Amino acid sequence: MQISGQGAIVTGGGSGLGRATAEALAQAGARVLVVDLDEANGRAVAKAISGRFAHADITDQAALEAAIAVGREALGPARILVNCAAVGGPPLRTVGKDGPYPLDLFRRIVEVNLVGAFNAVRLAAAEMIALDPLPRGERGVVIMVSSINAIDAPVGTVAYTAAKAGVAGMTLAIARDLAPKGVRCCTIAPGDFDTPLLHTAPQEFLDQLLKLVPFPNDRFGDPADFAQLARHICENPMLNGEVIRLDAAVRHAQHR
Repeated sequence: MQISGQGAIVTGGGSGLGRATAEALAQAGARVLVVDLDEANGRAVAKAISGRFAHADITDQAALEAAIAVGREALGPARILVNCAAVGGPPLRTVGKDGPYPLDLFRRIVEVNLVGAFNAVRLAAAEMIALDPLPRGERGVVIMVSSINAIDAPVGTVAYTAAKAGVAGMTLAIARDLAPKGVRCCTIAPGDFDTPLLHTAPQEFLDQLLKLVPFPNDRFGDPADFAQLARHICENPMLNGEVIRLDAAVRHAQHR
């Protein structure tokens, strides 16, 4: 798909991977709707890229429908969705020194990272399939964000791992569901990226984490690296149904 002139939605677009993606799509000529819970950051990004901001929780159907409508009315219909909205959680084992993993926390992490991701995809795709087809019959592309934790789960990440594994697992099913309508679906599974979420961990832990990266290992992933791949997925019509690791060959060590 040629990005220039298309409408795009980036959830979690106020910071980190979402911000870099919103900037990259705008630079490529897209009209970008930034969706975020952080109104200050979201509005700042939207203003900087001449896009539009909408406040919404991706787990809230009505709020997300309203956000998509804001984008449609201000920027035109969206043929691109990149769902970067996500939450993390404290490092907790299934059963730790304080007892079993809190069930409410598990539910919240899965609700945002898995259910919310599906909510964004289904609502955006429902709008895309009503659009006139582009050359080769394409109507749109949806990109989700999983994690290398989906396969290579560090200790203490059971809820986040479960959610991101679910995102990876539904990628091919969504791609096959939407294929007859001309909408593609891919997922990016990032490794350790330099985002606000990563820096919630202690510096000592981050120093050890970087040592696990084979190459290039002079830094953590830059959000611009993620955005470059998201842009390529949009532009390459043969990318469909794939979960793409973006991690510099890192494999997390097992700790007892």
